[in-house]
Amino acid sequence: MLFGALMSVFACQKDPIPEIYRDAELTGTSVDLASVSTNAKKVFVLNEGGMGSNNASLDFIRISDGNYITGAFKKMNPSVGAGLGDVGNDIVVIGDEAWMVINNSGLVEVVSAKDETEIVAIQVPTPRNIAFDNTYAYVTSWAGAYANGSYDEFGNYSVTDYKNVKGQVYRINLSTKKVEGYVEVGYQPEGIALSNGKLYVANSGGISSQLPPDYSYDKTVTVIDTKTFKAVKTIDVQINLKGAFADGKGNVYVTTLGDYWSVHSGVYMINQSDFVSHVSDYVSVASMHDGTLYCIGAEEEFDWSAPKTWLSFSCNDGKKTASNLRMNGTNPYGLCALGGGAFLVSDAGDYFNPGTVSLYNGSGKVWTVTAGVCPGHFAIW
Repeated sequence: MLFGALMSVFACQKDPIPEIYRDAELTGTSVDLASVSTNAKKVFVLNEGGMGSNNASLDFIRISDGNYITGAFKKMNPSVGAGLGDVGNDIVVIGDEAWMVINNSGLVEVVSAKDETEIVAIQVPTPRNIAFDNTYAYVTSWAGAYANGSYDEFGNYSVTDYKNVKGQVYRINLSTKKVEGYVEVGYQPEGIALSNGKLYVANSGGISSQLPPDYSYDKTVTVIDTKTFKAVKTIDVQINLKGAFADGKGNVYVTTLGDYWSVHSGVYMINQSDFVSHVSDYVSVASMHDGTLYCIGAEEEFDWSAPKTWLSFSCNDGKKTASNLRMNGTNPYGLCALGGGAFLVSDAGDYFNPGTVSLYNGSGKVWTVTAGVCPGHFAIW
């Protein structure tokens, strides 16, 4: 049974939608929430959209009446002509606000979690991921790094133009919504997690891997003291780091995408003494819930033509517990663990057309709905 014994996650609630929610009139696809119990009001789904297509979008599941509603930001903010922007990269709910990182637009978009109406759009260069404490939001940034290339007549790829500066972490005051400085970190930082007053920043080096003379990924986690807002340590972990997750017990998990050739994707744990241990290979997607990290991956990740046998496991204090998995054709792109054996999985499909979001439990797939283009990120309110 996947992720432990199956329990209810959403409750069937037929109470009227409070009138204070301006999005109460929005309707979508009806989904079966009859067996679910939760205090959550909504589960948000941030769709990345296509690079350069300016079609990132925000969906949500409204728990009270079991509606999956697409394109909520555009529907609730018709005066925002550009829509949500280009490439939605991360979403976190802070109180009654949803903070979204819009990568290629260079924005952190803040909306009301109650009705998706825009509060403010904050400029941050090439932002990637976000974490927060009681005072600040912390946003990783590639600081404008890029690499453009082309193929010759023989099919050989080469970089023709690039900028490869070190990345940054920006600090944004939650009250004023103003940027209050930044700290330099490693190359192309991705995930960020807060633990015991320190920020752990996973540096990927995705641009560096394309550039001479070394063609090498970054493999470090930068540690920032939130009181001084200065980098205090660099920890070697593994190449091409992606996600960072704090378990609330002093441990931080970081995932790696590997090099797509000889180094497998995987997950590592950094304990309270900053000691690094390898937990497992094969991690395509991951999600933290109640102090446990849930992961899905496949051993056939280097064989693109092979049908994937998806594996799942949970990590608690660095101990791995494997589970059986029935994915029924879903190709995981994003994961939201809901607890009790239930979880949401997004599938990006062909990355150009609308993808899907599916609810799974220990018995398999419960339902699938059509989402926006490249659904990849979840947040619970």
